[in-house]
Amino acid sequence: MNLELFITKRLITGKEDKISISAPIIKIAIAAIAIGVVMMLIALATGVGLKRKIREKVAAFNGHIQISNYDNNISEVSLSPIPLQQDFYPEFKNVEGVRHVQAVATKGGIIRTEDTFEGMLAKGVGKDYDWSVFAEYIVDGRLPNFTGKLNEEALVSRTMANRLQLKVGDSFFSFFLKDGDANQVPNNRKFEVVGIYDSGFEEFDATYVFVDIRHIQRMNKWDGDQIGNFEVFLEDFDQLEEKSNEIYGKTLSSLDTQNIKVKYYRIFEWIGLFDFNIALIIGIMIIVGGINMITALLVLILERTQMIGILKALGSANWSIRKVFLYNAAYLITIGLLWGNVIGLGVLFLQNKYRMFKFPNPEEYYIDYIPVYMDGSMVVLLNLGVMALCLLMLLVPSYIITKITPVKAIKFE
Repeated sequence: MNLELFITKRLITGKEDKISISAPIIKIAIAAIAIGVVMMLIALATGVGLKRKIREKVAAFNGHIQISNYDNNISEVSLSPIPLQQDFYPEFKNVEGVRHVQAVATKGGIIRTEDTFEGMLAKGVGKDYDWSVFAEYIVDGRLPNFTGKLNEEALVSRTMANRLQLKVGDSFFSFFLKDGDANQVPNNRKFEVVGIYDSGFEEFDATYVFVDIRHIQRMNKWDGDQIGNFEVFLEDFDQLEEKSNEIYGKTLSSLDTQNIKVKYYRIFEWIGLFDFNIALIIGIMIIVGGINMITALLVLILERTQMIGILKALGSANWSIRKVFLYNAAYLITIGLLWGNVIGLGVLFLQNKYRMFKFPNPEEYYIDYIPVYMDGSMVVLLNLGVMALCLLMLLVPSYIITKITPVKAIKFE
């Protein structure tokens, strides 16, 4: 058997003639790696999960990209119509990566009940509207059905329902100004609440009421093939900027495109800070774990100084001996990574399934529970990164082996 391999096995298994003083230090180093991996996994999964959940909610109300008239209208209200007949509708065949295109129109109004009133933005949607993104937000009732004849069904938020004391099955009157002229008698519409949603996004929940787009068309005196704007959903959010520019180039010069990163730049600047926080936590955990491994390695070297001297006396090169200790360190790091992944991924699985941990102030994060997201590539890259960086940190302290001379080492007690 190769002598270096034999020594490595003895180091790993801990089979020594005397009680090793390095045993508790090694256990602490393994625990530090495991705890660090748990913290890194949680930081990465919660940070990415929260980013994804927030941008999903923003996209649910706006799409990833909006196509509207090229004018000076900066409000949410649809003022000038767009022809429904476009080359990119109902399928955007000229641009790859587009999942869905839907036509909508919005109009500001007031909801009036016997006791109170509230301002709202009626969002008119049609049979092409993708309700799948809203399915998880329904807390009572059902989604409205606008595929048949014109009806009075409406979807309101829990925030608005509480303020107006509405429940599923109740009806309410709403009033809309005609072309923004306050001197004219407003349009009056009666709607029935068929569903109540709660996205957790107060900015949207306190504003949007979903109704049949044909009501908006009639009140604005538009034709049936005229809408307010198009909402485009992408397959990959990471391609948002690229696809925004591509879509802009594929549409008419009279149309403008705007993605949600530009429209809600403050929200996306805020969630962009999550990346820095994640990197900071991972960096700190790697440094802490690396320092503990350095300590364990130095203790191992100190405890086995005589062995190092004997190996050198037998003709072993410095790098060969250093590799013995680095192999042992890699084994210990692997144990720490294994335990860290088991515990960390277990906690994340339970959180994803049972949502045990919640935000104390959900209105600040637009969601009541802590969302998590983790895929296999993230886990693999994280583990490889931790292993590589820790071993790189151990190269320097292992250099002390080159300073040990055989004569002095064999006499070392």
